[in-house]
Amino acid sequence: MAVDIVYETHSLTEDNENGIATGWLPGKLSERGRLLAAELGARRRDTGLAAVFTSDLHRAVETAHIAFADTAIPLHQDPRLRECDYGQLNGCPVAVLAGERARHIDDPYPGGQSYRQVIQATSDFLHDLAAGWNGQRVLLIAHSANRWALDCLLAGAAIEDLVDAPFGWREGWHYTLPADWPTTGSGPTAHQPGGPPRPQP
Repeated sequence: MAVDIVYETHSLTEDNENGIATGWLPGKLSERGRLLAAELGARRRDTGLAAVFTSDLHRAVETAHIAFADTAIPLHQDPRLRECDYGQLNGCPVAVLAGERARHIDDPYPGGQSYRQVIQATSDFLHDLAAGWNGQRVLLIAHSANRWALDCLLAGAAIEDLVDAPFGWREGWHYTLPADWPTTGSGPTAHQPGGPPRPQP
């Protein structure tokens, strides 16, 4: 048994269209983004999803609500699925952020966090997912840094190779969370209350 993870980025935002790196700011879907969110729901709602987990940032929550609010699929928000906190650079032009990413793999952005910390937060989320959703298929709606974290944790990628790679959007990514994945966390941020709700009997 394992957890079948389907990952989708949040839909297109006004900031995306204007070249802004939103970071921990809420963000808002654009008109085209709302249409794309509806398309996401149409292609995923009948694929056997047990639950949808999203970042608690507005643009991810908005994507999930448009896609699945009229279904019986439960929606859960988790702050561990947030984008990297760019600190003082939240809301800066993407062109400015692009020159900074490689410097903040281990060293946090001023007033924010590092990409390694995003990987740790995503790892903590996966510990709870393994404990509560073994044998299920779930959908994650989050951000670019979380996809990099999944690639590192579940596909053996190195974050150093990902932060400056071109973004290639597609209709979802698939990951397998192995049945023997540890169900207890480790490290300074291992325990966080409010992990993914477990399915009811």
